[in-house]
Amino acid sequence: MTKTISYAKPALTGHVQVPGDKSISHRAIMFGALAQGTTTIEGFLMGDDCLSTISCFRSLGINIQIDGEYVTVESGGRKAWKEPEVVLDTGNSGTTTRLMLGLLAGTGFHSVMAGDESIARRPMKRIVEPLRLMGADIRGRANGHFTPLAVQGTQLQAIDYTMPVASAQVKSAVLLAGLSAEGTTTVHEPVPSRDHTEIMLKHFGADISRDGEVISLSGGQELHAAHVQVPGDISSAAFLIGAALIAEGSEVTLENVGINPTRTGLLDVFEAMGADIQASGHKSEGEQAADLTVRSTALLGTEIGGDLIPRLIDEIPLIALVATQANGKTVIRDAEELRVKETDRIQAVVTELKKLGADIEATEDGMVIQGPTPLSGAALTSYGDHRLGMMAAVAALIADGPVSIDEPGCISISYPNFFEHLDKLTQ
Repeated sequence: MTKTISYAKPALTGHVQVPGDKSISHRAIMFGALAQGTTTIEGFLMGDDCLSTISCFRSLGINIQIDGEYVTVESGGRKAWKEPEVVLDTGNSGTTTRLMLGLLAGTGFHSVMAGDESIARRPMKRIVEPLRLMGADIRGRANGHFTPLAVQGTQLQAIDYTMPVASAQVKSAVLLAGLSAEGTTTVHEPVPSRDHTEIMLKHFGADISRDGEVISLSGGQELHAAHVQVPGDISSAAFLIGAALIAEGSEVTLENVGINPTRTGLLDVFEAMGADIQASGHKSEGEQAADLTVRSTALLGTEIGGDLIPRLIDEIPLIALVATQANGKTVIRDAEELRVKETDRIQAVVTELKKLGADIEATEDGMVIQGPTPLSGAALTSYGDHRLGMMAAVAALIADGPVSIDEPGCISISYPNFFEHLDKLTQ
C-alpha cells in the first residue's frame, strides 16, 4: 500500500493531544504484571508495539482489560505468572523483546520469544551478555544474540555491571532481572539514559537508589499495584513540533507532552537552532509533562553529539529533515546506535531525504546536512519504520509536489492517529 500526500505548503494551527508515551506504556504493563493487585493505566498508547507487550503478558496468564486508552492489569505478582503455551510474539517491538528477557530470566519456567523480520535482525547480545553474568539461561540464533530466543528461568545472582554504552533498554533489562536476583544489583551508566524504569520502580514501591550515574536495586522486593498516568510521547510530538517549525505561518499547541529531562534533547537542539517553543502548564505525577506551543521561525544549523545523543536518538530522522531548512551546516555525530534500529536509520534517512533534493551525506556515526534547500515531491520508502514514515509525511508539508510513502501503516506502531492529527492541524 502507498499513501500520496500533497499539502500545498499549508501552515499548521490548532491544538492536539499526542498519544501516550510508548516507553512508559510498555513499562506500565510490565510493572502492573509484576505487582500484587490491580494496576490502572490512563493514557495508554494503543500502538502496535505496546499491544504486543499486552499480548505477551496475557500469554503469561495476566488478566489485562482495555477500555479505550484506559487499561487495567490484575496480577498476583511474578509468582502467579504461568509458563506460556505459545511462543511470545513481540512483533516489531525491541523494548518488549529486550526488557522481557530480563523479566523472564528469573522465572521458574521455560519460554520462547520471537518477533517480526525486523526484530530478527536486531542485536540482542548487549542484553544477553549481562543477563548471562547473572546466571540467565538464554539460547537462540548466533549463540543467543538474535531471536528467536529461548529462556529457561533460573535463580539469578546480582551483579555490579558497568555498561559499555548508554542504553535504557540494557539498563532496564538488568534492573528488572535484579528484582528476582539474590543480592544487590548495581548498574553504572556512562551517561544518563532514559530513566522511566527507575521512576516507575519507585512508583510501584521499590527501593531503588541513584548516586550520579550509579543505580542500585536489592533483589526479592515485592511491588504493589499503582495508578499510572501516561503523558504524551515527546518522540511522537517531535514530528508535529518539527512540522510547525518548518511550515511557514504555523502555531501549534501540543497538550500534556512528557518532558522527562532524559528525553528532551530534541528541545535543546531546536533551542540551539533558534526555535520558538514555549512550555506551560507544567504537571508532575512521577513523570513531568507540559503543554508545548510551537511557532514557525528561521532556524540555524548546529552540531549534535556526545551526551546529547541518548536523549534524542529516536528523533534524529525528524531533526535531519528540519536541518534541511536551517541556515548553515548541521552535523550529527556519535549516533552509531541508529544503524541497529528498525532499519539502518542513518543510511535510510540520507537516502530518502536525497530523493527530495536535500544536501545531506552519511558518515560512519551520523550525517552532515547543508541548508536551506528546497524539497521536491518524490516517492519515498518507509522501510516499515514508523519514524521514517512520519518523517516523510512531514516533508510533504513543504515539498514542491506530492510525496508518496510506501507502507504508511507502519506509523501505527507508535502513533496510530498521526495522519488524523496532521490533517486536523492543516485544515
